[in-house]
Amino acid sequence: MSIPYSLQRAASNMLEQQAVLQDTPALPTGNKPQLRRFDVMSLLPNGDIAETRHIAPAMPLFENAFTAFSRGSMVETDHGPVAIEDLFPGDNILTTDGETMPLMWKGSTLVMPTREAAKGTDNQLTSLMPDSMGYHKPASCVVVGASARLLCTPAHLRKDIVGGPLLTPVPMFHDGMNIVETAPPTPVQMFHLMLPQHAVIRIAGLEFETFHPGTDALRHVSHAMRTLFLNLFSHIDTPTDFGPLAHPRAEGKDRGVDREPFHV
Repeated sequence: MSIPYSLQRAASNMLEQQAVLQDTPALPTGNKPQLRRFDVMSLLPNGDIAETRHIAPAMPLFENAFTAFSRGSMVETDHGPVAIEDLFPGDNILTTDGETMPLMWKGSTLVMPTREAAKGTDNQLTSLMPDSMGYHKPASCVVVGASARLLCTPAHLRKDIVGGPLLTPVPMFHDGMNIVETAPPTPVQMFHLMLPQHAVIRIAGLEFETFHPGTDALRHVSHAMRTLFLNLFSHIDTPTDFGPLAHPRAEGKDRGVDREPFHV
């Protein structure tokens, strides 16, 4: 682990975060964003691992990068299933294409489902019971966050979609019986993962996407906020470095389908 790099990166991030957060007094009091702590592990070009801690606004742009999978989620690797909290950057993750890719980035944060979420964000957690999506899908109960997406087209969209399946937000599959909202009374540690490119991986037998901010996420934010966001990813210099989406995304009944490669 490269401790000097981690400290240098953390110090640089802190200065930039302070510069952004110092702009908030210009906003009306009711519009100031809540802040959240985010922890990041990144694979460096020399193979070392950097660990950094970030303070950033509790906005969907940031929270979506950290709130997909709960602690205990079993991720398929080249050595078999591994709990997400035990993964380290550099570990080889199996994709649904049959390839292995190194884990480049792992982010985590704590979510309190019973606490009112910051404006525009969602603390909702979803519990998927065993076999709720088919035999051994999942193999055991899985709890995911609002930013988790399954490679599966919901029934109400199938007649309108031509081509392969969509990456669909898990809440769109709620059925009130086997896939339901859950709200544990204690904080839940949540994670998200990034590979060298956007991909679909298996967790407990289900096919979930790795993190990608989407095609429009950074188009309408300030330069300072964009810089703060990109500082979360040591291997990303510009928005285009996130690359194209592996599959089109379902964006809800009113937003259509996100099919475009990432650009700004």
